[in-house]
Amino acid sequence: MDTTKRTFLKALTWQLLGLVTMTALSYPHTGSLYSALALASSASASGFLAFFVHEKVWNKVPWGRAVQTEKAPH
Repeated sequence: MDTTKRTFLKALTWQLLGLVTMTALSYPHTGSLYSALALASSASASGFLAFFVHEKVWNKVPWGRAVQTEKAPH
């Protein structure tokens, strides 16, 4: 299970990547770097929150996790 700090950092780095990508994709459509950044920032902020909550919920779901057993020392 990930710690809250790890989940937060994963969400942050994912959204930074999304911010750059969304800005690059929206710039040709808006013709304005400011508008492209505004659109990308709002999408990134909502995506960050959604990802963070999604990860925390899934961390509580035991389904599909492999159980790791400790091996006895030889």
